Amino acid sequence: MRSSPAARTADVSELDQSRREERLRTLLGSLSRRSGVRYVAVGGLAFVVDFGLVFVFYRLVGWPLWLATGAGFVASFGVNYTLQRLFSFSSNAPHGGALLRYSLLVVVNTLLTIGIVTLFDSTIVGWGGGKVVATIVTTIGNYFAYRHWVFPSRRTTPKED
Repeated sequence: MRSSPAARTADVSELDQSRREERLRTLLGSLSRRSGVRYVAVGGLAFVVDFGLVFVFYRLVGWPLWLATGAGFVASFGVNYTLQRLFSFSSNAPHGGALLRYSLLVVVNTLLTIGIVTLFDSTIVGWGGGKVVATIVTTIGNYFAYRHWVFPSRRTTPKED
């Protein structure tokens, strides 16, 4: 018994769909294994938390912009540190040194962010645009600092007998 042309078309269509789904799974799996992709995803989450807190503190609570910006940036510290360490870079570096280096980087980033946001607030772009610019600037520099300085991967060498 031969199948109808419609049945063969449905079978081919299901096979094509299955192949597309498999390619998508492979692509997503490949991307999730890249520290840069994980770094950006975690950073995006931290940015949402940070930006939301700046909005709440500045617009709703009425804090001065510099204080709201600093508080929002520092408040995302714990979430960002933990997820970057565990998820993005799978670091086994000792917490003490990594936390100290991360903290120093946060201080530099906080001052840089406050400066950029304050500078942009007086332009047509406003504080929100300044926050985006500050995030882009710090994101690029931080990836390399995290990977090579804050969360360096320790290479283990086999013991010689």
